[in-house]
Amino acid sequence: MKELKYLNKYFIKYRGRLILGVFITIVATAFKLAVPMKVGDSVTLVEQYIQGQITDLAFVKHRLFINILLLLGATLLSALFTFIMRQTFIVVSRYVEYDLKNEIFEHYEKLSLGFYKQNRTGDLMNRISEDVSKVRMYVGPALMYSTTTITLFIIVISYMFFKAPILTLYAIAPLPLLSFIIYKVSIIINNRSTIVQQYLSKLTTFTQESFSGIAVIKAYGIEPRTNANFEELAEGSKVKNIDLAKVQALFFPLMMLLIGVSNILVIYIGGIRYINGQIAEFGTIVEFLIYVNMLTWPVAVVGWVTSMVQQAEASQKRINEFLGTEPTIQNLVVESTPVKGNIVFNNLTFTYPDTGITALKNISFSVKPGETLAIVGNTGSGKSTILELIGRLYDVEKGMLKIDTTTIRNLNLEDLRHSIGYVPQDAFLFSDTIRNNIRFGKENATEEEVVQAAKNAAVHKNIIGFTKGYDTILGERGITMSGGQKQRVSIARAILKDPQILLFDDCLSAVDTETEEEILQNLHKISKEKTTIIVSHRISSAKNATKIIVLEEGEIIQQGTHSELVNSEGYYKELYAKQLLEKEM
Repeated sequence: MKELKYLNKYFIKYRGRLILGVFITIVATAFKLAVPMKVGDSVTLVEQYIQGQITDLAFVKHRLFINILLLLGATLLSALFTFIMRQTFIVVSRYVEYDLKNEIFEHYEKLSLGFYKQNRTGDLMNRISEDVSKVRMYVGPALMYSTTTITLFIIVISYMFFKAPILTLYAIAPLPLLSFIIYKVSIIINNRSTIVQQYLSKLTTFTQESFSGIAVIKAYGIEPRTNANFEELAEGSKVKNIDLAKVQALFFPLMMLLIGVSNILVIYIGGIRYINGQIAEFGTIVEFLIYVNMLTWPVAVVGWVTSMVQQAEASQKRINEFLGTEPTIQNLVVESTPVKGNIVFNNLTFTYPDTGITALKNISFSVKPGETLAIVGNTGSGKSTILELIGRLYDVEKGMLKIDTTTIRNLNLEDLRHSIGYVPQDAFLFSDTIRNNIRFGKENATEEEVVQAAKNAAVHKNIIGFTKGYDTILGERGITMSGGQKQRVSIARAILKDPQILLFDDCLSAVDTETEEEILQNLHKISKEKTTIIVSHRISSAKNATKIIVLEEGEIIQQGTHSELVNSEGYYKELYAKQLLEKEM
């Protein structure tokens, strides 16, 4: 139960509703108690009339009629309060589910980029959906039935002891054995529940990846192999679920067996004691039989509740693993720190913590507002890493990165990222309208601003060519658009945000040279007072930059202007000549 202690803060938050629920449970149970009392009283009344202790038949009929009315009233009131009780506990469970999902999602957003490289999307989704649902069952139904069972046991067994102590002891004799069995089986359920949830995460992950990569699966014609892999996972999940179900199936038969033993003991022992005159009224035996059967469902539900608690603990443990993960990138500054955009790298060396690969070695350069820096180099030379460090997706460990003469760690993280417009190499669009995708970084942007940003990104004509224009709903990851269109919408998104720093990570690779030139001219106009960094494999994207640096295996091997580098022997001149030849061909 230690993992479930995390939920105590929610119990405290909703303590008013929970206390009300407990009170209503007691009231509902009290009305339930009146039913067997009146049945027993009616049986005793008939017994006394038959034995001649009461001779007035009209009196007996009147008493029986009153008892029937009281039985109906007690049953209706008990049903009403039970309904209110269920509403109280179940509503609280939904509130807790809502709060917990929000907490997990907010924590996911705070976690660093390295976390997402180490964990699969399907597993993250499973923990915020299936695992939280298991926890909700603990907060709602499990808590409700536990409260009902405890209240019923206390009230009913106390009254039974008051009526016939010896008979009560025989009636509840099987319960200790029941508790021991529940304890043993619960351990097995907990272990098997954890395995079931792990398999569910594997299934979710495999399915999510298969759907995301369905184009590749179809292109390579590996549907049969993918199906076989899925069936193998599903088979493993099925076996583990059956193993769990076999254990859970033991509970109900055991409950009914032990309740049946209690009924036999009540009839046998109660009958003997009645014959011997140790129980004065025959109605007491009937009353006890009703009480024992009244306890049937609460006792039977103990197994179900125990199963829910064990599954919830297994799920909460998985949730706690991620909630206990601290983001490696922390916002160390509370006060606001406006960013102007003067960027300085000084002898910076960076090694990725998750792979151990040294991506940058002794990098030094600077770029000021109004300037454009182009970064050129082979794949894997460290170009994208520079942009990730500027956005503080990773922290610098060796060397220094300053923005506006301030070490990047000493900037307010929110201010830093709000000042950056970042267009990644792999353009990501959300399954929403084109308009909302462009307005992603500036929700209150006007229609005119959206259209102007699209024009600056040379994508406006493409958008109005769609049937619904800017209201066109894109498929997952923008699959309904071409690669070049996705890149340009991403550029429009960054332009509309109007940030102080613009970072473009090879985001013109899928557009033709004419469109590229149009976009670069527009960027030159709108970035006169901004700091712009363009990563590219194309000389055409870099030639108009204020400064160009060339990277190779994480080191700067050349730097200067386009004219300087073209007239110097080295990588840049060779790349320029190669691309010029390709263009002429």
